[in-house]
Order: sequence, then C-alpha cells, then structure tokens
Amino acid sequence: MSFLPPTRPTPSVPARFLRAGRRARVLLAAGTLLWPAAPAILPAPALARPAPDSFADLAAALLPSVVNISSTETLHGNAQGEEEDDDGPDDDAPDGGSGNGGADKDGKGQPDRGAPVPSFPPGSPFEKFFHDFMNRHGGSRGGDGNGAAGPARKMQSLGSGFIIDPSGLVVTNNHVIKGADTITVTLQDNTVLKAKLVGHDDKTDLALLKVEAGHPLAAVSFGDSDRMRVGDWVVAIGNPFGLSGTVTAGIVSSRGRSLDSGPYDDFIQTDAPINRGNSGGPLFDMDGHVIGINTAIYSPSGGSIGIGFAIPSNEAKPVLDQLRQFGKARRGWIGVRIQDVTPDIADSLGLKPPKGALVAGLEPDGPAAKAGLKTGDVIRKVDNKDVDGRSLPRVVGETAVGRSVPLDVWRDNKPLSLSVTVRDFPEEQAAPAKAARAPARPAPSTAMPLAGLGMTLVPLDDAVRGKYGLQPDQKGVAVSDVAAGGAASDRGIHPGDVILEVQQSEVSSPADVRNRIEDARRLKRPSVVMLVQNGDGMRWVPLPVQGAVQKN
Repeated sequence: MSFLPPTRPTPSVPARFLRAGRRARVLLAAGTLLWPAAPAILPAPALARPAPDSFADLAAALLPSVVNISSTETLHGNAQGEEEDDDGPDDDAPDGGSGNGGADKDGKGQPDRGAPVPSFPPGSPFEKFFHDFMNRHGGSRGGDGNGAAGPARKMQSLGSGFIIDPSGLVVTNNHVIKGADTITVTLQDNTVLKAKLVGHDDKTDLALLKVEAGHPLAAVSFGDSDRMRVGDWVVAIGNPFGLSGTVTAGIVSSRGRSLDSGPYDDFIQTDAPINRGNSGGPLFDMDGHVIGINTAIYSPSGGSIGIGFAIPSNEAKPVLDQLRQFGKARRGWIGVRIQDVTPDIADSLGLKPPKGALVAGLEPDGPAAKAGLKTGDVIRKVDNKDVDGRSLPRVVGETAVGRSVPLDVWRDNKPLSLSVTVRDFPEEQAAPAKAARAPARPAPSTAMPLAGLGMTLVPLDDAVRGKYGLQPDQKGVAVSDVAAGGAASDRGIHPGDVILEVQQSEVSSPADVRNRIEDARRLKRPSVVMLVQNGDGMRWVPLPVQGAVQKN
C-alpha cells in the first residue's frame, strides 16, 4: 500500500487559461512574462515496518544460547570500612565504567559474612540496605571495632553471557567477572559448569570464557552492527535481578554514544528494558544475530528507564578474536595525542570543513613521529576512513598491528599524504608526577602584554622556569598573567602555562608570538591556534586575534 498526496481540484480549461492570460497581459506590460508555477508534488510519506505479531519464535530459538554468569571474589576488608564498597547506583549519573556510577554495570551481589543475612535479589533496595548495614558494623566482620582486620568475605556477582561457539566459548562483560576467584556458567536447562577465563580487555569491557560441557552447545553468531539504524527493532535476553532467560524488546534509540569510559566508546543506545544482571547479555536483531553486548544503563534508581547501552558487535568481534588467540587485546597504536578540530581551530588553519583530529603531541620514537607527522597537523583520514578526535583512537586500535596505512593530513594550508606503520599498544606506564606551581609573582620588566587576548607573556629563563616549576630544558614562552574575563581566561589558560607554537610555528620569545598574530591578521584569520603546555599535558587553544596585539 502506498499513499499519494491528496489531489487538488483542477479548474476547467477555459478558466485556467483565462487566469493565466490575464496575468500574462499584466506582466507583458512590464516587459516580463511569467507563467504560474506548477503545483508542488510532495513525496510519499515513509512507511514504518509493522511490529512483529510476536517475538516468541525468535526468543525460543535464542534462549538456549544465553547463559547466567556467576562469579565469586574473596575480599579482605577491615572494620573501619576502608575497602571500596559502593555496590548501589549513585543518583542521576551515567555508568559505563566512567567513575560516574549511576547506571548499572552489575554491582556485586550478596556477601557471605558468616552471619545470617537475608537473601535478596542482587540490586534490590533490601539487598543494598542490609549490605550497607553489615559493612558499617565491625562485629559482622569479626573485627574488634578498632580497625582490626576481619575475616575474608565472599562476594558474588551475577551477570549474563552468550555462547558464540559450540565448543563452549562464552562472551560477557569484563566487569561481571573482574577479580573473580571462581566463575560459574548456568545454561538455560540449569546445567551448571565451571568456566575458565580465556582473556579479558578492560578498555572495551569484554571477557571471553570457556566451559566444557562434553557435547556441542547452542551458539549464536554476530551480525553487522553498522547496518543497524535508529528505529530498528532489537531484542535483549539476560538475567536481570537473577531471573534468568528474561526477554525484552525495543528499538535502537541512537548510535555512536559515548559514556566517557574510554577512548573506544561507540555504544548503541536502546530502549529495550535492561536491568541489573543484564550486563554481558546479547542484543539481537530480528534475524537472531548478535548486534550488541548489553553493558550499561542510565538510571537514577538502578532499574531501567529506557536508556541502555550496548557494545556494537563490529567493535567486539576483533577484540574477541584477539582474546581467543592471544588472551589479551592487541590494539593498534601510532603514538599521537590528539584533540577535536573546532570551528575556531579550523578557521585559524584555513581548514574547511572543520573536521579531523588535531595532533597535540607525539611520542618521540612512536610510529607517527617516524612517519613525519608534526604537532599542529590535522589527521583527516586514516586508511581512507574519516576520523575526528573521538574516532581516531578506535580506528587505529582496530587496525592490524604491523600494517602500513595511509594518512590524509592537513598541514600549512594544504593536504599532505603520509604512511604510518601501526604498532602494538605499549604497556601502561605510570604518569609522571605533575610539577607543583609556585605562587604567582609580578611579571618582570621584559613582559609583553597582549591586551586583546587578555594575557601577558615573558621569555623563558632560569628564573621563570624555577618560578613555575618547569624543566631546565623547557622551551617556549611563559604566560605570566591572565586577565579575568579575557579570551585567554575563557579558554582555560593560566599563569605558568607555556606557549610552544603559534600557527604551527615554534616560538621562543613574546615577540615571536606577536609576529605570528600579526601575520594571521594580515591573512584575515579570525583566530590563531596556540600549542599550550601545562602540568596536564599539551593542547591546542584557538584565540581571536581582532585587537589582540598591543605594540609598545
């Protein structure tokens, strides 16, 4: 069935021509002939696919592949409650491992403290109440109330998972089994199996388990999450509140969501009800393929309010393949620190449209530095894929280690092609301690005020380096004063910050900064971009240049 625009009454032929003729005579007198415009033809309205009469057949086929995950962890606390023990959700905060706590990533279940404690479904208000009550009383832990260590306790975590291989490979979230001493998988027919951890990845919150059932298990396959559109039907199956085999349905609410839990966030948002215990469970399309792994919800109460998040299958598949092969994720790395390109930064660099990832720093011996990349370059494409500050880490991370990929770069107002060889992500290293800043003192007589920018600059010498706790070999120009309410202050520049580059050119004196600003004004740039370094690292800061220079 299709719908057409409503038809309009058509006047008789003589009347239509009479009106056109009268108009023609009037316009001809003015020397112009205009015929009446044809009536607009409206496009037929888009038709939504009908909702399925029932999800029963789909659910019956998929339920045997969805499992319950139970893990047990031994905790060693003390009577003073020094151990972190925030099992319940914080109000009005999104979860996703971001430290915000409010959505569920499956908090720990009921602890076994040796004292008789009522048993409630994990995540229920009563479970939370008794859990906190027991934690606050040293006697329940066997402590003496004066800080003496109590006995070890067992904490149980419940979650969901699904079988991806008949041999017994099971996928779940890393936070469901993190730190577990034992992991148990319960099948749909209530068969209980001990599981072995094959591998896990903190950054994507994925884990791969292995069980031995003695016979092939019902398995599901991954689908193409990139094909899922906002509005498509999806089905979630999991273990909310310990109730295994629960089926819920909804639609894809949004794509590309970030929970600020890491550089690889690219969640599918869904309104299919997902509650505590659904973590690690599958999100299916209408063909029965897994297009997501349910991971988090946004919730003030711990229950579903229709905002759930799932890891896309296309992001999960390569990670799981690596966990199966290596026991860990081998993630691509090129050694750049990047930030988004804002319209102001794009204007200062002559870049249109304002897209790409701006290089704010390079690892000295990293692949990008060896490939000839420089700070201030804008990476527009990696391996012919458009990137920005958020997507570049994910695109590079998904690239096979050892592969050489092309880069589309913007430098000095023109495009540039480079090639970089992707390396394995280096092991985590402890961040260097931040240098403490000394109290601000009046700027020396060599200071140069830039009134239009709202800041004052001084050259770097031993006295200035010592004043701001900078390294002896620190280069650039120091900011000695920032006016409240000025452009520099609005963009987060503070006294003690160091300007390393202006318009992708190194600066070593306040005069260099002034000259770069004057050059930008002559080119009618609305702003300049400065590479600014402080205790938190380096970043590019765009500043307006109109009235920014004050000559002495």
